[in-house]
Amino acid sequence: MDSATGALALADGTVFAGHGAGAAGIRTGELCFNTAMTGYQEILTDPSYAQQLVLFTFPHIGNVGANPEDHEESTPPAADAARGAIFREPITAPSNWRSAEPFGAWLARKGIIGLSGVDTRALTRRIRELGMPKAAICHQPGGKIDFQALVAAAKAWPGLDNADLAADVVQEESFEHTEGLWMPGIGHQAMGNAEFHVVVVDFGVKKNILRNLASAGARSTVLNGDATAAEILALKPDGVVFSNGPGDPAATYLRSGAMIRDLIASGIPILGICLGHQMLALALGAKTMKMAQGHHGANHPVKDLATGKVEIVSMNHGFTVDVATLPAGVTESHRSLFDGTNSGLAVEGKPIISVQHHPEASPGPQDSFYLFERFAGLMRDYRGK
Repeated sequence: MDSATGALALADGTVFAGHGAGAAGIRTGELCFNTAMTGYQEILTDPSYAQQLVLFTFPHIGNVGANPEDHEESTPPAADAARGAIFREPITAPSNWRSAEPFGAWLARKGIIGLSGVDTRALTRRIRELGMPKAAICHQPGGKIDFQALVAAAKAWPGLDNADLAADVVQEESFEHTEGLWMPGIGHQAMGNAEFHVVVVDFGVKKNILRNLASAGARSTVLNGDATAAEILALKPDGVVFSNGPGDPAATYLRSGAMIRDLIASGIPILGICLGHQMLALALGAKTMKMAQGHHGANHPVKDLATGKVEIVSMNHGFTVDVATLPAGVTESHRSLFDGTNSGLAVEGKPIISVQHHPEASPGPQDSFYLFERFAGLMRDYRGK
């Protein structure tokens, strides 16, 4: 393609040429597809996408522009999340009352490389059949693309297995959070008097998790995964949340596993989300495993096995808990209706719940917000003892 200003190369040597957008240069990562039709700004700022290139299966991206309110990262280090974005059609011009910036300009400012004009259906089918490949994306405005060098960059990228990426998307300093959910005409609400105090262990926490906790009556103290159980319990929280985040849960567990096990033993209420769910499972004695395609989208049906309710949820994970390894006393609470993989756990006799999906997201639009109220109920019971 002589007019190409951008390209995507896979580690097996396959190259897709197209039109570059956003930041210029070369970025490497794992290529995954996302089936969401909306929410591209939230997706690309979700720290769980660190070192990934996101292929959007929906062909038209950009129509709502970008704005300063829809970022999901909670700290400056977490701002380096997704590295690239791939679309079928050129970026659509913004046409939305909340737009403050064209999406292409936002991509450039965020350091994210965009690529359009490629066969996203073929790429999606390839990922579906062969799994998520190592890849490299480039945007060369002058059009001089070294395709061999791009393939070499894809091959050289080490991959996500055994990668503790959560360490790269958190800050050393703790911080407090009391901001609630966004409301039309109001913006993000300030919470009133907090009923609870929770410690959120940050592995790449999304802002809307913190906002949902605030709306459930909890102010949050956010610490990173290097904190010890003694440091967390010294803050006298009513509960602890293990957040979402990127990378291999088994790798991050090597750093934070002792803390998680000690908190389980303390009897304090615990909520695990996404990566936090996976590491909680590891601490309870289960195992995790890499998925071929992963789950990335806003249209995933999940069944709450306790109530029989089916929720439409957002998902973003490339690893999963192996239900065959769950020990006695640990039960599956939620299950994906797409492929039957685990989407939640509960522990008999302990105030511990966790989910693989993102209850703070709004695809249903609020099918899973109840989990924060369920967690609040556990904290209320714990304080009453």
